[in-house]
Amino acid sequence: MINTIIEMLQYTFIQRAILVGTLVSLCAALLGVSLVLKRYAMIGDGLSHVGFGILAVALAIGWSPLFVSIPVVIIAAILLLKIGNNSKIQSDSAIGIIASSSLAIGVAVTSATTGINTDVWNYMFGSILAMSESDVILSVIASIIVGILFLIYYRKLFAVTFDENFAKASGLNVKWYTNIIALLTAVIIVVGMRMMGTMLISSIIIFPALTSMRLFKTFKKVVISSGVISIFSFFTGIYLSYIYNISTGAMIVIVNLVLFIVFTLLDQIIYK
Repeated sequence: MINTIIEMLQYTFIQRAILVGTLVSLCAALLGVSLVLKRYAMIGDGLSHVGFGILAVALAIGWSPLFVSIPVVIIAAILLLKIGNNSKIQSDSAIGIIASSSLAIGVAVTSATTGINTDVWNYMFGSILAMSESDVILSVIASIIVGILFLIYYRKLFAVTFDENFAKASGLNVKWYTNIIALLTAVIIVVGMRMMGTMLISSIIIFPALTSMRLFKTFKKVVISSGVISIFSFFTGIYLSYIYNISTGAMIVIVNLVLFIVFTLLDQIIYK
């Protein structure tokens, strides 16, 4: 095993993958706790579809997909929250409307221009090993900014996540901090699409938080556990992907699924 890891680390593209994957996995897990507790878990899935639609347009006209996608997905995230707060349209319906429309636009543009080429395929299903140097730089910078902002606003995000009414009574601008969660999630969704793909990116947001909640019952413990589980799942997934020549994104999700099952069984044993 150690020899295999040493062999893996000799490749520059794997070194890039590990750097980006670690940061993105950690940030996604931290944000995932707030999203799951606020019942916004599927917002990641909706935003990934928006990202695919935008990147399909960007690829068609020769622009940088990541640079174009980030601001558009941020706008979509805030829009989703506003629509979701509308009593006439529930949040799950809003996500469905925007996600399906964006995916349809992406597929239509792809069909009318290049077709399903390698770049489009990689963004749909992930190809962390094919990241360019510019992708790596942008992903690292974005992930570090997200991590720093999460730490700065940790206490306020905690208050907004658990009890909005108390947070409002305490003088916090709940809408502002909810928008911050959406903004940070949008950034991680876009940079994470290169690693996991549009179809799988929401899994690294949802799984670590849900897995941690099987055994841990406080916000701080769940956040720490989610970060550890996410990073462990990433490293194990990329290792198994290298050995068995299977999609990295798929292996990361499978490892997360196995851990979720194990933690659920432990929950039944410990707390029955």
